[in-house]
Amino acid sequence: MLCARGLGGLRARAAPLRPGRAGLGGLGAGIRARGVSTSWSPVGAAFNVKPQGRRLDLFGERRGLFGVPELSSPEGFRIAQENALRKTDLLVERARCTPPGPQTVLIFDELSDSLCRVADLADFVKIAHPEPAFREAAEEACRSIGTVVEKLNTNVELYQSLQKLLADEKLMDSLDPETRRVAELFMFDFEISGIHLDKEKRKRAVDLNVKILDLSSTFLMGTNFPTKIEKHLLPAHIHHNFVFTGDHVMIDGLHAEAPDDLVREAAYKIFLYPNADQLKCLEELLSSRDLLAKLVGYSTYSHRALQGTIAKNPETVMEFLEKLSDKLSERTVKDFEMIRGMKMKLNPQNSELMPWDPPYYSGVIRAERYNIEPSLYCPFFSLGACMEGLNILFNKLLGISLYAEQPAKGEVWCEDVRKLAVVHESEGLLGYIYCDFFQRADKPHQDCHFTIRGGRLKEDGDYQLPVVVLMLNLPHSSRNLPTLLTPGMMENLFHEMGHAMHSMLGRTRYQHVTGTRCPTDFAEVPSILMEYFANDYRVVNQFARHYQTGQSLPKNMVSRLCESKKVCAAADMQLQVFYATLDQIYHGKHPLRKSTTDILKETQEKFYGLPYVPNTGYIDYMVAWNIIYRTFILDVCSEVPNNRLINAVLVYNFCVI
Repeated sequence: MLCARGLGGLRARAAPLRPGRAGLGGLGAGIRARGVSTSWSPVGAAFNVKPQGRRLDLFGERRGLFGVPELSSPEGFRIAQENALRKTDLLVERARCTPPGPQTVLIFDELSDSLCRVADLADFVKIAHPEPAFREAAEEACRSIGTVVEKLNTNVELYQSLQKLLADEKLMDSLDPETRRVAELFMFDFEISGIHLDKEKRKRAVDLNVKILDLSSTFLMGTNFPTKIEKHLLPAHIHHNFVFTGDHVMIDGLHAEAPDDLVREAAYKIFLYPNADQLKCLEELLSSRDLLAKLVGYSTYSHRALQGTIAKNPETVMEFLEKLSDKLSERTVKDFEMIRGMKMKLNPQNSELMPWDPPYYSGVIRAERYNIEPSLYCPFFSLGACMEGLNILFNKLLGISLYAEQPAKGEVWCEDVRKLAVVHESEGLLGYIYCDFFQRADKPHQDCHFTIRGGRLKEDGDYQLPVVVLMLNLPHSSRNLPTLLTPGMMENLFHEMGHAMHSMLGRTRYQHVTGTRCPTDFAEVPSILMEYFANDYRVVNQFARHYQTGQSLPKNMVSRLCESKKVCAAADMQLQVFYATLDQIYHGKHPLRKSTTDILKETQEKFYGLPYVPNTGYIDYMVAWNIIYRTFILDVCSEVPNNRLINAVLVYNFCVI
């Protein structure tokens, strides 16, 4: 899942690689590869060997999260935000007093950077840190910084300092294209935030934005909570599939790959059972977004979100979705017939195809038709081998190497987080990737990329190095067994690493447009390309070898795996069209003509084809992230291209973050 912040008038977008050296609070004082005496390279060994724990260090200095000294305790978030706000006040005054010119853009970018460095870090910590006190402190920091950002987006004096620059045609023509574009982006965000309104309405816009931030956070956090029911309500013979706490069963997901139909059905109906608080939060969130859009001059929130994109308006988006759905319909029906046939073959007593069936039975069809049972592949895809493969690929393509570093005391939030330094053969250190790859209690289930700090060229000529986190949910290794990945897990790893390398290599002079802070369709191109590498035998053959015997993965196994992905592909894509269409309707004309649940039922049956299950609210992780973070397809054309890669990128951006 990609996570690039867009803080209103202080948001984001990409350009050439530049050398630079910097640290985040002294982060990474050296490049050291921690070797282990195995046949793996150092970076492979770092991920195939269970961490031994930090060396006993009773007197060593505690660095704080990501090397930020203040964040050695939850209280540090208050200090970090106070420091950022003090700097913000100084920069706002500088912007107000500085004559229009390139320096104006530099000040705006530094202002954006000072706020995002706290907000982006806190945005990650509030959902991923295992300690509630850290999560709560980070949540408060997000809210505080977010409130300030919304006020700045309607600050008339700040706006006027930028307007003077853009109004001077001769001065604008003298700027380099990158500086000119960043200035225009800052202005665009002022405009969609309501800078043109009178004082009272600007305050109303700020209040609505802050309310939306709160509702978004509440809604997203609610999607991570498991559903708890009394265990006697579930048949005893499926109890072992779930987690127990006393007399209750915790359902923490859809269990979509479970072979037992009853397990999948129970998980679906219980996990998606409508939660009154969540539904109320969603309805209030959608209503608040609509009110904000109308206040600042748009007919719907969708029109506001699509302003300035290639798609331009929601009518173009819906045209695209409807055309795509029409082109998919015949193949989707055939896919569902094939899935239904497999269910009838394995479970003739209950052959009706239900929404909880396609993920499992399509997997059975792939495995049977192409002999791609995941257990046959997993031994070749140890996590260390996959990381070694990424290292080989990046080295050959880009001249880049990954080095495992030992984090300082307090630098990481969980002991099994690995830290990688990204080093170019001639440019030197490019940035850091923190790999939060393993399952733990209360950790969100999404696979995501988080920007912790964006890159930028500082006034002293040094380059501020980017810092990112990749978050996956992989099983832990054991004493005798490394973490083994299914082909799907391996592909997800390559995808997310594509985002990370985009952040490392997508360097610009300005933080506002660094790395993945770019139009959404382009943000997905590097990660989608990485999936193609993950399915190319010329690449896979470089690293996929049996963790015990060292045998390479046979070529015919890779070929079968690639062919199998064509099975039920239309049904899979149709599901994404359903998600995207639902998003469009929710953020379209208000008041909504029906309840959100009724709209969901109607949209699912029209754009997906499988029946809606009464008393379920299909707001799962994917839909929730989509609704909150990106909401719409951005930057797509109105016609469905024939190119397979472009198709993949466009559809991905309708639906997934």
